[in-house]
Parts: sequence; structure tokens; C-alpha cells
Amino acid sequence: MGFLRVIRKWALRDKMPIREIARRTGVSRNTIKKYLRAGIVEPEFQRPDRPSKLDPYAEKLTAWLLSEQRKTR
Repeated sequence: MGFLRVIRKWALRDKMPIREIARRTGVSRNTIKKYLRAGIVEPEFQRPDRPSKLDPYAEKLTAWLLSEQRKTR
């Protein structure tokens, strides 16, 4: 569960005071007020698509795992 979603749940559904939310999360009261006023749920960050370092070896690793799986103990 997202951090901002927890703050919104405590404040709006559970009617927890902002001071208590600040104490539990370690975030300042002003920041919590800002989050509640803005109404945002979770910030969206753009993650660039990066190839895995194991991609060149994926077929060989899969073959190894399959051969090990078929062996008896």
C-alpha cells in the first residue's frame, strides 16, 4: 500500500488527527496537510526501460534450469 494512501486512509476514514499521523510517519504536519489538500494519491515516476544484464544469457540459463529440474535427487 502506498505511503500517501495510508495517510489519506488514516485522516479521512479513521479520523486520526494530523499530529498523530505525523508522529507515526515521521513526516511534518505541514507536509501531511499539503498531501491531504492536494488530493493526490501517489506520485508517478517515469522509469526508463532498461535491458537486464542477464538478457544475453537468458536462453542458456533457462536451459540449465530445465536440465537441473529433470535430474533426480
